[in-house]
Amino acid sequence: MLSIDRSIIDAIVAHARRDHPDEACGVVAGPVGSDTPTRHIPMDNAARSMTFYEFDSMEHLRVWREMDDRDEEPVVIYHSHTATEAYPSRTDVAFAGEPGAHYLLVSTREPDSEEIRSFRIVDGVVTEEPVRVVEAGVDPHAVQSYMFGQSPATVDYECSGR
Repeated sequence: MLSIDRSIIDAIVAHARRDHPDEACGVVAGPVGSDTPTRHIPMDNAARSMTFYEFDSMEHLRVWREMDDRDEEPVVIYHSHTATEAYPSRTDVAFAGEPGAHYLLVSTREPDSEEIRSFRIVDGVVTEEPVRVVEAGVDPHAVQSYMFGQSPATVDYECSGR
């Protein structure tokens, strides 16, 4: 069973709605071995596709290194389906490379509601699992945004020692 904080689910759904009609994708990291998703990391869909998602290779490397440095692992890997049900496609199954992760899918095909489902995908076998949404418990400042190739709102470019 996937237990996940309501604020993280809300952030994932907001990301999926924001990127619609393209698929949205990202990770929710948590302490190694805890199976506890605590830090939401929305990522850029490098494929910019309505039917396929792909992490940008440089962003993927950077995020996985950062998780390693923080003693975290990808507890949840998520993406959206924009026109179909929240069920892994053959491509999703083929590219599922984290056997310990929960694969969360959000369908945004209906404008007024979302379908949210979670799966374990190991060696090509898809097993649906219940999703338990819990209230509070996660620091709201733990939701971080990684948008590869985009500038943050405030940047200090003054590096000269004048």
